[in-house]
Amino acid sequence: MKKTLPIILAVSCVFFALSCGSVDPGRRFPHMVADVAPFPVGVIEAQFDRAFSSSLNRAEVEVFFHPRTNSVALQFRHELVTFRQFWDAAARLRFAAAFEQYSQDFAARNLEDRHRRTRAIYGRVDGRVEWESFRFARTREANPVIELGYRFRGNSPFFTTHMRSARETGNSGSDSLTESRQINMYFTRAQAQVLIDLFNQDNLMRLLEEKTGRAGGAVPSDDFSLDVWHEEDQF
Repeated sequence: MKKTLPIILAVSCVFFALSCGSVDPGRRFPHMVADVAPFPVGVIEAQFDRAFSSSLNRAEVEVFFHPRTNSVALQFRHELVTFRQFWDAAARLRFAAAFEQYSQDFAARNLEDRHRRTRAIYGRVDGRVEWESFRFARTREANPVIELGYRFRGNSPFFTTHMRSARETGNSGSDSLTESRQINMYFTRAQAQVLIDLFNQDNLMRLLEEKTGRAGGAVPSDDFSLDVWHEEDQF
């Protein structure tokens, strides 16, 4: 019995390892469109609030597609913190519909300078955000509500997303949970339209095929270059 016990343990370990390795990724990622690592699909520009000022900072936002979760991440650095704001398929459609309504209101001159009233005038979506305060810091995560609306800055009515603060989830692995920051993103009409094109599911699937040449498999991290988008500021 003493001689057979190590053999039994060894066989059990091998069986367990094989079982874990054979888990269907489709069960782990129910919204998966391809078993492919995240990859960049473009860079957009947006405006952010500037600390202790009424003016805005323009910044580049990297856009990544995550095929396993069928989500798009907007990655940006704001006030020394790196954020990844995730948009699932439903939220992306809602963003496009909200912008369409904003464009109609803009054309009809129905926009009003009342931020509290207009901050979420086009609805809300369930979001997810990750953040790190510096390069090697632990990643934190929260599930904030993102409001869709517009806001005047000077005489310019920007289309906006307002990510509300939310309690950090327990998945972050910390006993001292914090809250995510509130972040406003301001878009000109040209900037919002570029993001909508990158949010489009058909465009994402086309880029997936172009980048990988196949429906699944790992994506080498050095195979891709970022396409920088520069749009004129126009409302």
